Amino acid sequence: MNEFNLELTEDQEQLRDWIHQFAVDVIRPAAEDWDEREEFPWPVVQEAAQIGLYGWDFLAQGMLGDKTGLTMPVAIEELFWGDAGIGMAIMGSGLAAAGIAASGTQEQVMEWVPQCYGTADDVRLGAFCASEANAGSDVGGYRARAVHDEVKDEWVLNGAKAWITNGGIADVHVVVAVVDPELGSKGHASFVVPPGTPGLAQGQKYKKHGIRASHTAEVILTDVRVPGGCLLGGKEKLDERLDRVRRGEKGNAQAAMQTFEATRPAVGAQAIGVARAAFEYSLEYAKERQAFGRPIIANQGIAFMLADMATEIEASRMMVWRAAWLGKRGGFVNAEGSMAKLKAARTATWVTERAIQILGGAGYTREVPVERWHRDAKIHDIFEGTEQIQQLVIARAISGMRIE
Repeated sequence: MNEFNLELTEDQEQLRDWIHQFAVDVIRPAAEDWDEREEFPWPVVQEAAQIGLYGWDFLAQGMLGDKTGLTMPVAIEELFWGDAGIGMAIMGSGLAAAGIAASGTQEQVMEWVPQCYGTADDVRLGAFCASEANAGSDVGGYRARAVHDEVKDEWVLNGAKAWITNGGIADVHVVVAVVDPELGSKGHASFVVPPGTPGLAQGQKYKKHGIRASHTAEVILTDVRVPGGCLLGGKEKLDERLDRVRRGEKGNAQAAMQTFEATRPAVGAQAIGVARAAFEYSLEYAKERQAFGRPIIANQGIAFMLADMATEIEASRMMVWRAAWLGKRGGFVNAEGSMAKLKAARTATWVTERAIQILGGAGYTREVPVERWHRDAKIHDIFEGTEQIQQLVIARAISGMRIE
């Protein structure tokens, strides 16, 4: 398939409809409760695992078995249409899996990615630990260290990671740490911290504005020792890369950025799901709500808002799908992953804000879900690269210049 094609296969359409029904039957009825509780929705994730929606097999079929690149964006949009917090709880382990796939050997991928999910009867979680309290977008500012103990062939990790999805409650933690401070962001490596490893602990759990059913916390690393085989990619490959960087040659992409760049179309799909939920709800409301003797959608002020909302959602989806398609063909040409994430995130924030406006006072209350969708939408402007970082990546790509 060499030409970009917007037509979904029959299997993709069936997958979309299947996940949509799960969102209708299971996610939507539970969404408000888990948002209020601000707890990880174990029963929902376990139910997803029982039907094969959460697990290594689903991830493998959606990514490795898909030549179009569209399967995962389609699936993710439906999950986040159901609820972003629960959707993140179901998809959060995927970031750890992506981190392993981005840097690990084939053997490491086969060993550790399934352990990020467990089985239908024994659900496990993965966590990707990159950001730090003083270094979110500034990956060169990471301070968590990894030092090699040559005698035991172990790596010793110390430091703290911040804003980590599934942090502390995960079974497998993938940690980005500094191995050579003099090399800045090129001196990083990724490590798997196996389940039950001493020294890894959860710090504070964050009370968030949105996606509150998703667990987000600090991860504290105190003399965490992992075997040499837990260095993703292996010691020989790391030494070769660091030597190239020291000689001034072009090294491989920084560990965290490899993961984030690969997942940006997926984040865009998340945002589209939230935006579509708000649009559909406000559209139906505008058809039913009567004011001055007629439905409020009969007024151009409302109808034109909805027309713009629909247009922005469609445009964002096309950008996400094209970026996902390009990602399947060796990567992006002009930072299309960042473009898609930037556009979709802005769309979600704007559409959900317009939805509140259309509902008026009702939209500002927690009696209807649009205020929750508005809270959930905003994170897409921030995580996995802020709006401004996406602009920087795009500007560098289109100019070929180092823009600070």
